Amino acid sequence: MAESGAVEECAGARSDAIDGLALDEVVAFTSDLIRIDTTNRGGGDCFERPAAEYVAERLAATGLEVHLLERTEGRTNVVARLAGTDPGADALLVHGHLDVVPAEPADWSVHPFSGEVRDGVVWGRGAVDMKNMDAMVLSVVRAWARAGVRPRRDIVIAYTADEEASAIDGSGFLTAEHADLFEGCTEGISESGAYTFHAGPGMEIYPIAAGERGTGWLKLTGRGTAGHGSKVNKGNAVSRLAAAVARIGDHEWPVRLTPTVRACLRELAALHDLDTPDPNSPDYDVDAVLNKLGPAAALAEATVRNSANPTMLDAGYKVNVIPGSATAHIDGRFLPGGEDEFRTTMDKLTGEYVDWEFHHREVALQAPVDSPTYRQLADSVRQFAPEGHVVPYCMSGGTDAKQFSRLGITGYGFSPLKLPEGFDYQALFHGVDERVPVEALHFGVRVLDHCLRRA
Repeated sequence: MAESGAVEECAGARSDAIDGLALDEVVAFTSDLIRIDTTNRGGGDCFERPAAEYVAERLAATGLEVHLLERTEGRTNVVARLAGTDPGADALLVHGHLDVVPAEPADWSVHPFSGEVRDGVVWGRGAVDMKNMDAMVLSVVRAWARAGVRPRRDIVIAYTADEEASAIDGSGFLTAEHADLFEGCTEGISESGAYTFHAGPGMEIYPIAAGERGTGWLKLTGRGTAGHGSKVNKGNAVSRLAAAVARIGDHEWPVRLTPTVRACLRELAALHDLDTPDPNSPDYDVDAVLNKLGPAAALAEATVRNSANPTMLDAGYKVNVIPGSATAHIDGRFLPGGEDEFRTTMDKLTGEYVDWEFHHREVALQAPVDSPTYRQLADSVRQFAPEGHVVPYCMSGGTDAKQFSRLGITGYGFSPLKLPEGFDYQALFHGVDERVPVEALHFGVRVLDHCLRRA
């Protein structure tokens, strides 16, 4: 890529690189990527290659060396490195996944893979999770190539497969087999942060993710004695399993506040002019504070405790036969530092006759909220949304940042969007009628351009 003007661009508040073509391209790229059906049904049932080839072709057109990498045929990942102006600086990873969750067309107002642009909104599966961010990154990189802009530090761009399942064909494969492509990366940014959260009239919050709860998807197996359904059976596996599932569902987890969540609660309380004790105080009542935060409580309430939700049950093959075993699945999540408590609690709640094992496990993450990178992310949002309030938060779920953490990469959730009131961003993740406003994409491109040149 051309180097002329890089120093001057880095010194300015706004970049001339984000021109009308960049704004047009981000909309077109989002729509095009939605039209490429990359539904991930789990169990390896997905085909990301066409979407990977789409982004790879457009990255290669800027002069970047692009790697297409597969563990399994058709499950394609894309990695490229853009050289920065400071060779001594640590590199920054910018990553997004290409797969999406299933969508039932009959439930939607528009076909979920149409990519239709209607009344200033792009519709379709992936519009917020996360082909919008994929398109924004692509638009920024191409705009830089046209304008001769380079960032301060190397940026490694990764488009991954399989994030919506186990990540075994995506970021898990990349970190295990191609760690050299991420050499020098110390921090990364990806989905689920820097979007407008409307907390009340005139109060716009932009949460930046600085942590994720760990994933503990469990398989429970109840053991018992098989027999006739008409007989007395004190060792009924279904009953034993059902009792364990009920105990798990009813369990009240204790409060465990991480540094990120403490910072979130402290800043939310200040925004709402609440006179509350500091979250580090022994008399701090988190539930009382959450009750006073109104809509903003949603940014913290799922991350003040571990959790375990029963989601699946399976037992028997005939109504008059008591089976010798029964199974259930639990969606468990644990906070940074909370995995040991989670394991101990599961041992207690499942009891003597029910075994449990991790069906899928991933680490919890914690990122500093006083780092130069976090401050730059926050400053870039304020540059384009001066009326907004930036707060850190912890994701209740997880992203590919878990896998990249194995390479020592600290992850932040940062995919900026400016959204109108009444637009329920979180409800559209994996929801019906997923969509994103065109103006939100334009905002995101400008913010990404600003922060990636300076981070």
